[in-house]
Amino acid sequence: MEDDRGFVKAELVLLDESRPNFQKEVNLVERNTSPDGFALVDPDRSGKKTQFDLVDLASEIQKADEFTIATAGSKLSVIVEQMKFLQQQARKVLEDSNRNKQLNHIACNFKKVPGKVYYVYKKPSGQEYISMLSPDEWGSKCPEHLGAYKLESDMTWTPIDKVQQRQNDYKMINQLLSSDHQPHLQIM
Repeated sequence: MEDDRGFVKAELVLLDESRPNFQKEVNLVERNTSPDGFALVDPDRSGKKTQFDLVDLASEIQKADEFTIATAGSKLSVIVEQMKFLQQQARKVLEDSNRNKQLNHIACNFKKVPGKVYYVYKKPSGQEYISMLSPDEWGSKCPEHLGAYKLESDMTWTPIDKVQQRQNDYKMINQLLSSDHQPHLQIM
């Protein structure tokens, strides 16, 4: 069945009003039948709307809102992952700092030299101390061995099992800092 304008009548399908970004109103541009003083060819035809025009427009706005929310959500999820990584890095920094502080306060009767490996032992009395002797050098009289650490030039301690990794990291940093690999800045 057709209406008085010749359009076929159909059941109007509304958008889901329960959605949080449901558009109840659509902002339309004011209609001007003679823009800049020139009459349009057929102002009645150019301004005709079907019963679905506003629904289609509202649907497009709703889709745009959903895409905006999805885009913001994906960007925020990247930031959340970065925050988790930074938290993990902060924990590692604090753990390393605590270990360095503890090792700096362990009893030692000699001057520690950066670049050397030192060994931490525990006496039967419970006192912990730093020694230059490795467990192999002690032989059968080795006290309780707690760990081996290299004293770095920045006065931090690296566990012996992480020394190679740290050396590789320093090598990579030095390569990046070498003049051959530094980006050349151009002044505009």
